[in-house]
Amino acid sequence: MHLRFTDKELATLVEMVSLAANVAMWNRKPGAEEGVAAFEGMEQKVLEKVKHAGQGNLVEFDEAKQVHQVSLAYQEGSFFQECYDEFRNECFWEEMVIRLADRDLAKAIGKPAWEKLTEEQRRERTRDVEKRYWEEFTKKGIDRVAVIHPPGEG
Repeated sequence: MHLRFTDKELATLVEMVSLAANVAMWNRKPGAEEGVAAFEGMEQKVLEKVKHAGQGNLVEFDEAKQVHQVSLAYQEGSFFQECYDEFRNECFWEEMVIRLADRDLAKAIGKPAWEKLTEEQRRERTRDVEKRYWEEFTKKGIDRVAVIHPPGEG
């Protein structure tokens, strides 16, 4: 297969592949190594071809790690970096809200009853609590989040 890209399309491809590889590397589940390696391998293949195609402003070679990577100069202000940062931020808040609401529900109805609920049933039952957490975190961020250690643990 032979594909032709404009310089702008090539830059978009670099961003897409690098974004996918950056997200994949967060998968630390047992057995994910093969998939993560495939993403990293594809990223390396694309970045190497792009560099040899004369797009050195997009790609640099890290001698210490022996890998091609999107150049730091290009990364700054790039759309893929913006997407990656926004993805991480949204995942953090979404997970925080859901996990806290699930914790509250499990405390209220008991862990065995909570485990019998489907994800959809949990979300239905925690909708109001999730809304309150969202309102709190939107206004205050993590300023009022604290861990209370039991006596003798901290």
